[in-house]
Amino acid sequence: MSANDAPNVTGPPPTPPASGRGVAAALTTAAARFAFSPTARLDAELLMAHALGTSRSAILIDPDRFTVPETFAAFVDRRARHEPVAYITGTRGFWSIDLAVGPGALVPRADSETLLVAAQAHFGKREPATILDLGTGPGTLLLAALTEWPARGLGVDVSPDALAYAQINAATLGMADRARFLRSDWAKAINGRFDLVLANPPYIGTHEPLPAEVRDHEPHGALYAGEDGLADYRLLAEQLPRLIAPGGVAVVEIGATQAPAVAALFESNGLSTALHHDLGGNPRAITAT
Repeated sequence: MSANDAPNVTGPPPTPPASGRGVAAALTTAAARFAFSPTARLDAELLMAHALGTSRSAILIDPDRFTVPETFAAFVDRRARHEPVAYITGTRGFWSIDLAVGPGALVPRADSETLLVAAQAHFGKREPATILDLGTGPGTLLLAALTEWPARGLGVDVSPDALAYAQINAATLGMADRARFLRSDWAKAINGRFDLVLANPPYIGTHEPLPAEVRDHEPHGALYAGEDGLADYRLLAEQLPRLIAPGGVAVVEIGATQAPAVAALFESNGLSTALHHDLGGNPRAITAT
């Protein structure tokens, strides 16, 4: 996904209240340091909940029942250096599950849930029996799909770091018997067809600007895809026709401006396509049959 670089914040950062003082004040001060983030207050609340070992909702209901823990200041400093909140807390919610994430694994984005909605629309009351997730990262799309259908799935990624998180997440979610993972450059090592093929490939152009928390922390191999951001779609367009089972579908995430180009690549390889939008109204996924 593409975004502009975050604005610089000038002047000395406010000093968070020392541990033992009010949580509400500490949240306000921390959020002020996160002015670069469009979710500054939420970031502060998530970090406080992590520091306290409680839920965000518990803090919102009654912040004054808590004392600011000593670890909070360090978390605030890390976030002020643009480190993703998910890397600091070690987890990110996606669909109906929580996933362990960290350096080397792409942080799951809510926009990617569009792929699961599109898959549900395709199958209706039917159930896919086999699922393939190309570029699975920490198992994001595969494990979310396995919560919806009693299927078996294969997650593929070229990154050993990402696959390590995926295996941890499968075990934590009780899906180790239904999800397996394979290191492969897309589908080069895969034979067979699948009812549902999911993919969230890199789609950022090499020189396209990104926020510092993405550019400086998340794995570039999961972000950048050549000068035009289409390099991996060209590979997928060649591979998808042999991967989709009869009656099945591939659902592939795209950047907001890439629908015409990606659809043309897929259609030139004999696939029929349809476009799906995310909750913000942006083009977000293409289905291919």
